[in-house]
Amino acid sequence: MKITKVIAQLAVLPLALSTNLVIAQSPNPFGIPSEDSATPSANVVAAPGSRAQGWLGQGRSEVIARHGIVATSDTLAAQAGLEILRNGGNAIDAAVAAGAVLDVTSQNDTGIAGDLFALVYVAAEKKLYALNAAGWAPAGWTPEFFKNDLGVERVPSNGVNAATVPGAIAGYDALLNRFGTMDFNETFERAARIAEEGWGQGERRHRDLISAESRLWNDDYSSGVFLEDGKAPPLYNIIRNPDLADALRMIQDQGRDAFYKGPIADAIVARVQEGGGVMTHADLAEFESEWVEPISTDYHGYDVFQLPPPGQGWAALELLNILEVCAPVHNVDLATLGPSNPDYWHFMVEAKKLAYSDLQAYNGDPLFVDVPVDKLLDKSYAATLCDRIDMNSAAEPSVKGGLDGGTIYLTTADRWGNMVSFIHSIFSVYGSAVAIPPYGMILHNRGVAFSLDEESPNVVAPRKRPFHTIIAGFVMQDDEPLMTFGNMGGSVQPETHAQHMVNVIDHGMNIQMTTDVARFTHSQNSNRLSLEHSLYNLVGRALEAKGHDVRPVNGGSVGGYQGILFTKDPNLPVPVFSQESIDEDHPVNGIYRAGSDHRKDGGAVGW
Repeated sequence: MKITKVIAQLAVLPLALSTNLVIAQSPNPFGIPSEDSATPSANVVAAPGSRAQGWLGQGRSEVIARHGIVATSDTLAAQAGLEILRNGGNAIDAAVAAGAVLDVTSQNDTGIAGDLFALVYVAAEKKLYALNAAGWAPAGWTPEFFKNDLGVERVPSNGVNAATVPGAIAGYDALLNRFGTMDFNETFERAARIAEEGWGQGERRHRDLISAESRLWNDDYSSGVFLEDGKAPPLYNIIRNPDLADALRMIQDQGRDAFYKGPIADAIVARVQEGGGVMTHADLAEFESEWVEPISTDYHGYDVFQLPPPGQGWAALELLNILEVCAPVHNVDLATLGPSNPDYWHFMVEAKKLAYSDLQAYNGDPLFVDVPVDKLLDKSYAATLCDRIDMNSAAEPSVKGGLDGGTIYLTTADRWGNMVSFIHSIFSVYGSAVAIPPYGMILHNRGVAFSLDEESPNVVAPRKRPFHTIIAGFVMQDDEPLMTFGNMGGSVQPETHAQHMVNVIDHGMNIQMTTDVARFTHSQNSNRLSLEHSLYNLVGRALEAKGHDVRPVNGGSVGGYQGILFTKDPNLPVPVFSQESIDEDHPVNGIYRAGSDHRKDGGAVGW
């Protein structure tokens, strides 16, 4: 058979040569990876296409729906949330289901051994609620433990001594018990099935796994769960995690107690103590998430909400105050200047430095330290900062600091008008790089955000929560819900939240366009300004002339956004949640529009 095949090929060859047919082709047809090219599309040189309407650079259309809508950084998670909505669940149920799928497919960013925060608008009460499910430090964590017992000068970023108590499962439980209509059995089902059956390895997660290989090598179980022969599985491979499926099934059967008091708690404590940590069963069993009051500021007539400390969301609000109050002082009009003007970006970056200096100076766990949020969010305080902006020269940040990290952000809305803004994280890529046997879950490393400086408001202490980078945003007007939004990434989040608000409020960008335009990030440590390539080409040299240390970066540096906008129809009756309304399958009294970042692997879906 082999000889026949060769003769047949030789017989065709002269015909191909005589007719000038091209017989060569891509070594990676259909983008299929090979040993020589792990990500074939990266090697293709081509010009991007453009849209036929609207802003031609917009990467995709908004998703528009009336019965319910979900936007996540993973299409499987978005579909899981939509499935819950179609089966009669509400936005809270859908958020938990979508988050649980991300706990399976996105352990580079998140997991059931991570933390979460959420803003929940409950339509029946016309009220916005805030949930803090950030885990606390073990009772044995003190500066002396790290300095004397471990012999380190800062909290480690890897290993079991990087992990505080995971808060996510407590957060899921609090959401479902207070506002959900389903339980773990229903909301975790899709995630458990995906863990058992397997899913495809996407480009971004494949890249993250390659970057984390050397960290995962340090733990045999972690290496066995996530790597194949010590390397990341190839792009598009089928990935399975049956151990994690077992943990999810156990939580379905036993609820949150399986994680904080049962077999999973036993496994966490055993692994941590085996690695030289001091987390105990009491640290897990006594932990509870906390319902807190949202904080807000008015930006040009719109109320922008965040969660209070220890999250950094208040820095986004202070930044918006500075932009609003200081713009006229410097004869700046952001809407008139527009994002193609170097002065526009200079003003934004200089305002960011001021807000982040306060963030680094004051942020901590409000149960332990006084964080003067009311003062810092007063417009009169913003006015005192205006003279620190020089429109001709880049300044050095007065207070430095900040940590990079990763996360997932998702948002959901349902046909009764409930809306959820939800963020969930293990912090660094693959967290602590320590997985908990036999449950296939990576332990987060949120403890690295603590300080060992006794004078810092963020100094480590028993049962204290660290400075948190993950934040969720919400916009209201006249006490009516308008928009959910968030932007994944570590220290970039407040500055990107502010950029999105300027985009949609000052420039009138739609919910998708705000993420498709280029963004900046600025390091409060190095004072380096990073601009996405197209933005750098537009204004980079002019900003360098003002003294900025500027570099071009790709989209991986600016995080990833999701958002939902609700436009109410005043002629339609307000929907009321009831069994009859579930059976009737009616739409919401208006329109939902959603956007999702093209820099990530997800999307928005609705029905």
